[in-house]
Amino acid sequence: MKIVYRKLIQNDLDIFIEMRINQLQEEGAQPTLDLKPYLYEYYTKHLDDGTFVSWLAIDNKKIAATSGISFVEKPPYYSNPYGKIGLLSSMYTLKEYRRKGIAKELLGRVVSEAKDYGCGTVQITASDMGVLLYTEYGFKKNGNFMQYIF
Repeated sequence: MKIVYRKLIQNDLDIFIEMRINQLQEEGAQPTLDLKPYLYEYYTKHLDDGTFVSWLAIDNKKIAATSGISFVEKPPYYSNPYGKIGLLSSMYTLKEYRRKGIAKELLGRVVSEAKDYGCGTVQITASDMGVLLYTEYGFKKNGNFMQYIF
């Protein structure tokens, strides 16, 4: 196994989207609609405008793991005077590649992208499986996170 790391490009989207859907379903989401066109539209738009970046782990032309970070802005606040936030998503590793340090490498790369973009914070809603990775990296739980679903 020789892992090569590179950024996601448009030609990777079909496989990337399949992996994203697998991730969501593995985390317990129920497939209530065909999510592919929505994901394709999102990734195409935000790859083009630079507000989504993904690093991939490739093993002999096979995508073994994915990462992603979306950049959003909020009004500035004391701990983040620029208001820029990196939202992690699409952190997914195929089962046969897990526990080999690949996700940690990808996480480091997307966090670095957030820093370069000027983000004051990086956030994620972690799956049970991912909590250890993020806490070992230095992420802290925020007990105030809430959401309203339509």
